[in-house]
Order: sequence, then structure tokens, then C-alpha cells
Amino acid sequence: MTATTPRLKHEVKDLGLAALGRQRIEWAGREMPVLKQIRDRFAKEKPFAGVRLVACSHITTETAHLAIALKAGGADALLIASNPLSTQDDVAASLVADHEIPVFAIKGEDDETYKRHVETALDHRPNIIIDDGSDVVATLVKDRKNQLSDIIGTTEETTTGIVRLRAMLNDGVLSFPAMNVNDADTKHFFDNRYGTGQSTLDGIIRATNVLLAGKCIVVAGYGWCGKGSALRARGMGGNVIVTEIDPIRAIEAVMDGFRVLPMAEAAPQGDLFITVTGNKHVIRPEHFDVMKDGAMVCNSGHFDIEIDLKSLGAKAKEVKEVRNFTQEYKLPNGKSVVVLGEGRLINLAAAEGHPSAVMDMSFANQALGCEYLVKNKGKLEPGLYSIPEDVDKDIARLKLEAMGIKIDTLTPAQIEYMNSWTSGT
Repeated sequence: MTATTPRLKHEVKDLGLAALGRQRIEWAGREMPVLKQIRDRFAKEKPFAGVRLVACSHITTETAHLAIALKAGGADALLIASNPLSTQDDVAASLVADHEIPVFAIKGEDDETYKRHVETALDHRPNIIIDDGSDVVATLVKDRKNQLSDIIGTTEETTTGIVRLRAMLNDGVLSFPAMNVNDADTKHFFDNRYGTGQSTLDGIIRATNVLLAGKCIVVAGYGWCGKGSALRARGMGGNVIVTEIDPIRAIEAVMDGFRVLPMAEAAPQGDLFITVTGNKHVIRPEHFDVMKDGAMVCNSGHFDIEIDLKSLGAKAKEVKEVRNFTQEYKLPNGKSVVVLGEGRLINLAAAEGHPSAVMDMSFANQALGCEYLVKNKGKLEPGLYSIPEDVDKDIARLKLEAMGIKIDTLTPAQIEYMNSWTSGT
């Protein structure tokens, strides 16, 4: 199929971008050996034959490899974007033109278009939903109850999405199994910490070209994403302050060498603010009022509600774009607050998201999570399920092998000792 003669429905920016997308997808593949091995097996075994699958995800080079692997496994797959600013238009074009995968995603699409694409995804009548924030599942549960019987299950890899799925389960409206990909060790230990840590700062630097060394950088939230962001910010020479609501995480941040303050005390000190909490209105009007002139705020949590932009917009006397993905809000007190990436995921709005090497493990979990659901169709009660431990460790082993790293194995004597209670001092 050529980029000018697609035979399937789609909504992308420009199919003429397919050649660039193809080149970038191929480059990302160099760093994704685990998913390649899974794709090769899927191509032989066809575990998704006859399965309609929808993926609501960031349309990036890495996601392209997941989609290609699923299609190789026989899936009738359709992709939409999980965030209006996270689509890479050239990748979307290549998936349509080169791989015959329907994609409905355009970088910068408005909320109305985004919601329409969610409806398009559900019109596909999926059996499996790969969700990123649980918008598709939530819409299905609220508005498409007649399709619930079609669903084998869903996979979710964001903290925000897992919170929503737990709420659905508690409310008794989740009527199918959901794989908690987010909590797999080969996902959150690496994707959240190293992926978010690097890509967040990448997005900030691309949007602003500021020197981070010497800046006071406030990281709101010290979960795995916050830990990664704080670690990388310190590595760039930043003076990092952490804000938290969880006392255990706050102690951890202190012992990791960071200052911990309430946001009210951190707000006057920060030059740059990064929110990674998964909650809403972490930065509010009372914080904007005391910030330094020119303070920059950005978000690396899933939704664009961590920064109260509606209140900031209502307060501002003027809003102007000063660089790509960089807006300056002039306040009545004469100061300005600079918002990066419209408060959406800065690593995808202004950069390319997580590096391919870390997404190799995350998307391996997604692919194998989908396979697990299909293999166990009809056997799983509604609820949240972890990626099986042996699958998690197999992914780690494959990654180590691809990196040329060997590790020790237990000797028979060690295995006996670990399984015995009689040995002691």
C-alpha cells in the first residue's frame, strides 16, 4: 500500500508524512528487541485471530511497534490518541499507509474531536481495549452498555487509569477483567521513573531552551514519576524541592536528599514547577499569586487538570504564545506565569515521549496482557488483575539478554536453603 492510496478509514493530519514516520518507526525498533521477539511469536501463533481490538494510546513510534505486533498476531486493531497533544502525525500516517492500521488521531485535536474519536473506537465494537487513562472504558460503561457483552477485557498502564478502574469496580459497574499493566515491575520501576524522568526534562528543554542548572525546580508528587523527574532535575544541576501529601513518600524524598515543603511554601521559591500527582488543582490561584515573575509551570501527569488553568486564565490580563508550546499569562500584580504544553503531558506535547528502550518493556506488558485476557476468556471474574509474576520476570530476562547482560542463578544448595526453615545459626 502506498501513502496516497489508503483503502481503510482513518483521520490523520497528512498521509504524505508517512515516509518520515516509517523512518522514525524503524529507528525506534532498534531499541525494542523484547517486543520484536513477541511480535515474531505472535505472527506464528496468531493469538488474536478474530479479535477486534482498540488502543487508546499516545500515537508515537513506540506505540506503532505495539500496534504492528498486535496486528501480526491477528488482531483487527484500530488506534486513537489518548491525549490531544501526544500524537506524532508522521507516525499516524505511516501506520495507515504502510501497515493498514486505522488511526484516528491528529496532534492538537480539540476536545470535541477527541471525544468523537473515542466514539469511533467504540463503533469498532472492540473485544479488547488497551486504554491510557480509561476514557474509552469509562465511555463504554456510561454510554454503551449494550456493548459490554462484547468485551473480553481491558489493559491499563497509567496510574490515573487504574484509579478510575478501581472506582468503577467499587461502584459495581466494571463488568469485565482489567489487566493492571501499570503495576508490573517492568513497567513502573522503569517506564515511570526513567522514562518520565528523562522525557519530562526533554520536553521542558525543547519548549524553553532554558538552563536548568541553578534553577529551583519544584516537583509535585513523589511517586515513581516524581522520583524520576526529581532525580533527573537534580542531575541537570537543579535545586529540587518536593511537595507531597503522603508522609511515607515525603520521608523517602527527604532521605533521598530533597527538600520537602508544602506547595504554599515552595510556590514563592520555584523557577520551574512539574506536577506528577495524578490529582487535580495541585497548583491553584493562591500559588500563582506568590510565584516569581516568569515562573514556569508544566505537567507530566496524565490529564491537564493538575494545574488550575481555568483559574489562571480567568485571572490573567493577557495570554500570549511566546514560543511553541509556551504561553505567558500576565497577572494583575504585574508578574507573569509561563505555562508549558497547555498543561498537558509536557514530554509528549513538546518532545517525543519516553525513550524506546523503556517502552519496549511497557508495551511488552501490554501485548502479553492482551494475550492473557484472550487465553483466559470467560475464566476471569470482573476486577483488576496483575501481570503474572513469571511474565514480568520473563520480560526482564529478555531485556537483559538483549542488553548482553548475564546474571547469576541459584545453586541447588541455595534453592534448598531458601525453602527450608530448619537451617539457622
